[in-house]
Amino acid sequence: MEISLQTNNKKLLGHPIGLFVLFFTELWERFSYYGMRAILVLYLVSETSGDNPGMGWSDSSALSLYGWYTMFVYLATIPGGILADRYLGQRKSVMLGGLLLCFGHGILAIEGLWTFYTGLAFIVLGVGCLKGNISTMVGGLYGKNDHNKRDMGFYIFYMGINIGAAVSAILVGYIGEVYNWHYGFGLAGIGMVIGQIGYWKGQKYLTHVGNLIQLENKKEDKSENLFLQIFKKTNSLVGFLITALIGVYVGINSDWNYGLLFIAIAFAIGFSIVVYNDGNKIEKDRILVTYLAFLIVIVFWGAFEQAGGLMNLYASQKTDLALGSFMVPASWFQSANATYILIFATIIGSFWIWWKKKGYEHSSLFKMAVGVVIMGLGFAFMAIAANEVTYDTSGNITQKSAMYWLLLAYLFHTIGELCASPVALSFITKLAPARWGAFMMGAYFAATGLGNKVAGSIGENASEVGDFWTFSGITIFCTIFGVLVILIIKPLKRLVHDAE
Repeated sequence: MEISLQTNNKKLLGHPIGLFVLFFTELWERFSYYGMRAILVLYLVSETSGDNPGMGWSDSSALSLYGWYTMFVYLATIPGGILADRYLGQRKSVMLGGLLLCFGHGILAIEGLWTFYTGLAFIVLGVGCLKGNISTMVGGLYGKNDHNKRDMGFYIFYMGINIGAAVSAILVGYIGEVYNWHYGFGLAGIGMVIGQIGYWKGQKYLTHVGNLIQLENKKEDKSENLFLQIFKKTNSLVGFLITALIGVYVGINSDWNYGLLFIAIAFAIGFSIVVYNDGNKIEKDRILVTYLAFLIVIVFWGAFEQAGGLMNLYASQKTDLALGSFMVPASWFQSANATYILIFATIIGSFWIWWKKKGYEHSSLFKMAVGVVIMGLGFAFMAIAANEVTYDTSGNITQKSAMYWLLLAYLFHTIGELCASPVALSFITKLAPARWGAFMMGAYFAATGLGNKVAGSIGENASEVGDFWTFSGITIFCTIFGVLVILIIKPLKRLVHDAE
């Protein structure tokens, strides 16, 4: 026991060594995920003939699948959180998720329609088990009152995410786009195997975090289906029924794909109310603020995730990629965001420390709202770029837009992300009751997933609306939304009850 305790107490750069085990695990997990993401839509729309054949899908079909897939990747973190909270604990759930991801990326390396869908399914399950739980474990490495250290720990963790994303978009993107799409998928899988080995070897530094919490009424709690609790309280039942009926209406009158999505969301809303009912007065107030934060997350990622879909296709089809005699792979632009984060993360973090010392508003919700506004402004550059593109009478492109518009847009998106995303992760761990910690982190990533679906839906309709109005509309909506949140910051802070 003493050896274990000494191992757990070891520090590196003032932080627990366990942070860096999680850092490298997430680095390689994000290497695999973002590497695959950088080439997924490009692979789907690539012609079926040629030296590097793809699937030959239309842009709208590719963006539709991208939206559904990325949504399910993050929605799966809710059952992943419940699995950790009730059965395995977060540490074992991350191990299971890593194994599933190794299988998923490995299967994608094999050509075939069945392997494509099977690989995506394994990745959805793997991310569901890993993503929310590993972030919760980062928060568990620090004491409840060690707010500054915890925030910095999440910034370090966030750097790992973006090192993996930056490198993978260049390496996986180049191999996949230039040589063979499936070689790229396979390279992403190799990265996941490295991350899984590192996590397994680093278990001795994580024995004190991510373990299953023993509940007082454990036998009773496990014997009851959690989702049946939705139907035992009036407010959770009403929330479920209203959303489910909307889903039925949408399915009958429009599209059952979206109707079933609303019905699935109905269960999430019902269970979210169950979690709210389980809290005391202070916990209920904090949970309400957490749910508002989830709405901000949906808006933010609904705009931001145009990167892997609509903006990825825009780079490939409507951007002048010639750099002298070298043609820049369109997938390389997927590394811009992560590279900017590595450059500006410390600068933005230091700015907020200076801002706080000056006595200005510095709450997590304020930072998230500011992030939404800044990120939205990045789409103004894309609107300008869209005006540069010209067509002939047959609709063929005669002039493409310059690459620097994409780089400027990604710069603003990155600054917005650095304001919003790292503090959001930390914010959830501060407000969530310990017994629901993994579920609430899973719900955070589920909100991210819904944002991804919103992004895919926007991309699907861009061809009808037009690029200029699509990008301009995102700018206007995000600016108005962010300002509205800032205007109600004071009453929201009272509901937090000094959690920050």
